[in-house]
Amino acid sequence: MKLGVIGCGKMGTALVQGAVKAGAVTAEDIRGCDPVAAALEAFTAATGAQTAADAAEIGATCDTILLATKPHDVAAALKLAAKGADGQPRLVISIAAGLTLTTLQDSAPENFRIIRTMPNTPAMVGQGATAFCRGANTTAEDAALAMQLLSSVGHTIEVPERLINAVTGVSGSGPAYIYLIIEALADGGVKAGLGRADAIKLAAQTVLGAAAMVMETGLHPAVLKDMVTSPGGTTIAALAEMENHGVRAAMIAAVDAAVRRADELGGS
Repeated sequence: MKLGVIGCGKMGTALVQGAVKAGAVTAEDIRGCDPVAAALEAFTAATGAQTAADAAEIGATCDTILLATKPHDVAAALKLAAKGADGQPRLVISIAAGLTLTTLQDSAPENFRIIRTMPNTPAMVGQGATAFCRGANTTAEDAALAMQLLSSVGHTIEVPERLINAVTGVSGSGPAYIYLIIEALADGGVKAGLGRADAIKLAAQTVLGAAAMVMETGLHPAVLKDMVTSPGGTTIAALAEMENHGVRAAMIAAVDAAVRRADELGGS
């Protein structure tokens, strides 16, 4: 695989770093381009990749393209990549938010095979949660390559495109919900007398540990919750207060709101 990266910001850099570390691709087989010189310099320093002058050079030299530009730059980037490809087929893996497979395909030649992804920011520390969907002309090999690349920075699933906005509501926007919870837990700790720094570390590590328990044990969250909840103890008292204040309903409503907004932005 010759991997070209169009848009070398933090997410594109994180994905390529993970792919190199996991052995999915070697640094020598990667080229990146970005109009912002500082971003391109940081990308090459972090990944060991080569640079390309523009998207046309990426299209000419790379069989797989990671499209990591801002959504409004995608059409122009694909047009340049197509010019460079000069009729040759290419696999395009897009992380551009909100752009449908149809929109992406309409901006590219018919022989460009399109995969659309929804990563999240923890991919930057190798703990991402990503989903992807594939266009009609992609192959099983394309899907396997996308899975390998995206899984190098966290957990990845394949879904039909109709569920991508649901993914946005749960994991795409989800880190912000959890940051709010960490902040609130830390505030509770400070109210009880803990120092701010200690409270934040304890809250963040608790979220990290709880997530690891879910992923590594495979147990339902309700089972794990019950393991912490002794009759008449502190945890059940706290959970009762959370129910009284609608925490569960608020989280469900937050996902619903994010999905609705994603539908609006995507024109659904």
